[in-house]
Amino acid sequence: MDQFKGNLGKLYLIPTTLGDNEPLEVLPISIKRTIEEIDHYIVENEKTARHFIKKISSKKSQPSLEINLLNKFTEAEIIPTFLDPCFQGFNVGILSEAGCPGIADPGADIVRIAHQKGIQVVPLVGPSSILLALMASGLNGQSFAFNGYLPIETTERKRSIKKFEKLSRENNQSQIFIETPYRNDKLLAELTKTLSPQTLICIACDITLPTEFIATKTALEWQKTTVDLHKRPTIFILHA
Repeated sequence: MDQFKGNLGKLYLIPTTLGDNEPLEVLPISIKRTIEEIDHYIVENEKTARHFIKKISSKKSQPSLEINLLNKFTEAEIIPTFLDPCFQGFNVGILSEAGCPGIADPGADIVRIAHQKGIQVVPLVGPSSILLALMASGLNGQSFAFNGYLPIETTERKRSIKKFEKLSRENNQSQIFIETPYRNDKLLAELTKTLSPQTLICIACDITLPTEFIATKTALEWQKTTVDLHKRPTIFILHA
């Protein structure tokens, strides 16, 4: 990587693990090399970012790191300044809390600014819970949509579930969504009651971790299945 003054730095999108496992069990060695050569970071949470950096490169100097926070509390007008090191010839890295930056993640905002400023964006290989779940689901990986979180209010949520089922049936399209982990069990119960009995539901939980659980069943079959999803990161996919 070029980090000499006078050269325009690059923006590296650095994936992290999906849970508390050893980074190099699920990340390529290129991530370690990148971390060792970058001192400027944009992260969601400084504490967890420093922990990840230390875990993947224990000899890296923590005091030398310059870290900017990018989350829902970050003021929009200061975000472009996070890329200032690039114009001094330094590379900048974005770290997500889990998985890949820019995918269900605020990192997309800074990536868009980098493109506007002519800064090269370099995505690195790493685990995405959304794609890993789809790969393992047996559902349609040729046409799919990620819909984020469903509404919290019961009536609106049921309406959304029915809408996604209709879209799936009409377009032969897998519909992917997530939930706050402590509401997972409630969501699964609502899915099995709201969807048609033969609509397929994939549940992908604790992906890449020792407790990983991935299964695809009909809504009717899930009604007869006991599974504990409470406080476990889970991806839901339906296909009608």
